[in-house]
Amino acid sequence: MPDLEQWPTGRLLTTAARLVEHAWNERLVDIGVTHAGVIALGVLADQGAMTQASLAQIVRVQAQTMGKTLARLESRGHVTRVRNDLDRRSHMVSISPAGRQVLDAADDIERTLVAGGGLVSDELRSHLQAVVRELGAPRWSVTSPGGARQDDTALDGPGASGPAATVLS
Repeated sequence: MPDLEQWPTGRLLTTAARLVEHAWNERLVDIGVTHAGVIALGVLADQGAMTQASLAQIVRVQAQTMGKTLARLESRGHVTRVRNDLDRRSHMVSISPAGRQVLDAADDIERTLVAGGGLVSDELRSHLQAVVRELGAPRWSVTSPGGARQDDTALDGPGASGPAATVLS
């Protein structure tokens, strides 16, 4: 094992994030979804139908990355996409009944993944949320239709204890 005491904080964070992602995906493979898919489904379940661009912004990924995730989810029947009546160039994405079942199964998987409690301590969550807010603020400024800045609901809004709140994805 490498000498973790010598690693810079950034390396510790990225390595921890990768390990959590791998652990999630190893457990999620049986239900046909990835960790990224669970996060997208969680946001759609909590906040309702939205555009791919809005979903990407909330989840803190590029629209193209979200497009790949949604294509996988759609091919398995976990989400539906319909043309947006307000902007014919975009689609509204919503979670399907099959997607809700997958999300419920993923919640059970999360409970087994973090059974030891080390990944869900309030202190660790608080520190990780601070890192995401500080480093993500210039990158993903979320604004409402009126132009006012909104809070980071994906971090501490509805469902914050579930898969949608996982900030290491």
